[in-house]
Amino acid sequence: MNERAKRLLEREHYSYEDLCEVVRVLRAPGGCPWDREQTHASIRADLIEETYEVVEGIDLDDPALLREELGDLMLQVVFHAQIEEEAGRFTESDVTDEICRKLILRHPHVFGDVKAEDSATVLGNWDKIKNEEKHRDTASERLRSVPTALPALMRAGKVGSRAAKLGLDFASAEDAFLKISEELGELAEAKDAASREDELGDLLFSVV
Repeated sequence: MNERAKRLLEREHYSYEDLCEVVRVLRAPGGCPWDREQTHASIRADLIEETYEVVEGIDLDDPALLREELGDLMLQVVFHAQIEEEAGRFTESDVTDEICRKLILRHPHVFGDVKAEDSATVLGNWDKIKNEEKHRDTASERLRSVPTALPALMRAGKVGSRAAKLGLDFASAEDAFLKISEELGELAEAKDAASREDELGDLLFSVV
């Protein structure tokens, strides 16, 4: 056992910095063979799985489970940051610095002179600042920025929500229902596989 590992064993209580050190020790020469072999791609599914397990802890209103699963999710964040640190691109400190700067910038009603008396104003300001940061000047750019890695229906829901904020929405639930009927008819009339695929997509988006 090396000195770094011994020092970690002496701790009575572990901090975020200790977690980062544990991952460094696991990934270092002489550490864990499995941990050293991992890449962003190889543990990608683990990140998604741990996120869903956090959600389960929330849904069950189980503090003990939530605490455990938040730790597992935090490990995933630290692990991915450590891979990048080894590659010389960024560190976990860069990650925390960036998220702190983002939170401060996007809360001008707390860290600046902007007035925001309700959540709707806060969210509006957040979207405005985010679009300025990302140079998303057009409606198309804002819609296309929804991550393609999201599950299809979740992505459709997010695109629909952004479209609604841009004024691209049905006037009523009845209008949306009529669109479903229209798309169902177009799907039934589709003559080939490519057309059926397009029309099925339109139908699912209308349902969402």
